[in-house]
Amino acid sequence: MSMKFDKLMTWKELPAGCLIDEPSTSLRFKTGDWRSMRPVWDSEKCIHCLFCWISCPDSAIKVENEKITGIDYNYCKGCGICASICPPKASAIEMIREEK
Repeated sequence: MSMKFDKLMTWKELPAGCLIDEPSTSLRFKTGDWRSMRPVWDSEKCIHCLFCWISCPDSAIKVENEKITGIDYNYCKGCGICASICPPKASAIEMIREEK
């Protein structure tokens, strides 16, 4: 089956075995509902080293003017890399169980 995408959709809406006719990026498919753990960012502890931003495989760490501003949960899959890379002096990101 081949599809063209006229609207944003989640990964759950894609049919099994789907072929995509047009090039696209993950921005067209929100994948944040895959996670079982959620990173929680504490702005008071953050030293804005940007290690989490550099290391995030989903580009889910939001940055403005070289400062962390939050996490885009629409795309964060909860891998925990950001929390593990956060310097011990800061410990600004904590992983917690995802609640529906």
